[in-house]
Amino acid sequence: MTLFDHRRREIQDRIAPLATRMRPRNLDEFVGQKHILAPGMVLRRAIEDDRVPSMILWGPPGSGKTTLARLIAGATGSHFEQLSAVSSGVKEVRAIMAAANDRLGETGRRTILFIDEIHRFSKSQQDGLLPHVEEGTVTLIGATTENPSFEVISPLLSRTRVYTLEPLNDDDIAEIIDRAIADVDHGLGRDRVTLSEDARDFLLRVAGGDARTALNTLELAVESTSKDGSGHIAVTLETMEESLQRQSRYDRLGDMHYDTISAFIKSIRASDPDAALYYLARMIDAGEDPVFIARRLVISAAEDIGLANPNGLAMAMAAQQAVSFVGMPEGRIPLAEATIFLASAPKSNSAYRAIDRALKMVRNSRDEPVPHHLRNAPTRLMKDLGYGEGYVYAHDRPGHFVEADNLPEKIKDERFYEPGELGAEKAIRERLLGWWGDRYRRRPGD
Repeated sequence: MTLFDHRRREIQDRIAPLATRMRPRNLDEFVGQKHILAPGMVLRRAIEDDRVPSMILWGPPGSGKTTLARLIAGATGSHFEQLSAVSSGVKEVRAIMAAANDRLGETGRRTILFIDEIHRFSKSQQDGLLPHVEEGTVTLIGATTENPSFEVISPLLSRTRVYTLEPLNDDDIAEIIDRAIADVDHGLGRDRVTLSEDARDFLLRVAGGDARTALNTLELAVESTSKDGSGHIAVTLETMEESLQRQSRYDRLGDMHYDTISAFIKSIRASDPDAALYYLARMIDAGEDPVFIARRLVISAAEDIGLANPNGLAMAMAAQQAVSFVGMPEGRIPLAEATIFLASAPKSNSAYRAIDRALKMVRNSRDEPVPHHLRNAPTRLMKDLGYGEGYVYAHDRPGHFVEADNLPEKIKDERFYEPGELGAEKAIRERLLGWWGDRYRRRPGD
């Protein structure tokens, strides 16, 4: 390192964001992830024994993936190279691999290649990493917020180990905040910062397990507060609230998107309107497409409420039309109305199960001939062949009902629909029992 490099590093350390300045310098300073980094745990042992494998670090933003990769490089004396999968491509990877190969041959020093957001590399780009990982040219550390089972190709997964990082808990975030406030060399120690109790509680709550969010918000709050007469900076709740920089972890193409919509639908299915409203609010607040939410409400109305309350589908369709018509933010109201209605309605999945049973029958058997009395007979030839013969117009009979074998002969005793016993479907069940008797006393498959 030259004199100019040293000077540049000093300046960068001074002007860098608090979250960067407060990165831990060694594993003992690393906060959280005790399930893999506490003394004696698997990854900690691998680092201390200098037997670090190529790995994928899977965890939410602010859980320490980049910091951990840098600490591993420092602890093992490895050269550290960092790429972002968003802005880097094959050319950059090839250059790093060539330099790593030369470095290994000339000095024996290994290279750790850290690829942030590795899930954004295409399949072919991930394929290109395989020979270098396999030959040991580099030790690959990939970071991702997405489930690697879906986003990282199987051959690369088989050559790496996946370590899951958890969101930091409130105690972890509190420790990080306290260190930042006390640290004179890298943190805010020279500013003599204090936080009111409610400001501190608010910061812990909104951080959501993300150390970067906590430190960025704290830094802005301190910068927004003037020193008092004694040179102290006393941060209030009001200042902390104003300083909050919302950086939603909700990715409309990622796991958070699917997890949240899954929780939303399952809460409706579980008849829990409060939970359903909570997940609806999270999606709305994150900017989720309201038409997507409405579409899922329509599916839920048909799948989970069904015939127990046929008005559920009408309500969901009305919400979809209302959202498309009025837009947001007013569209949140019909979305909430439909959510509450569906979550509070009696439940039935009989239509969902019935059509799947029928589809299974159709796909696993030949197409049986349609009974003659149900066939279309627009021509004399068809009538002569018996098409339509024996058909009775139901509306000409008492109760508008005719008992007949309408299924093909070979499957005439099959049952697909099993009426539920809740809500409006209870009346449907009683009506079908009155018409068909024994058929609807048997369960499908009996």
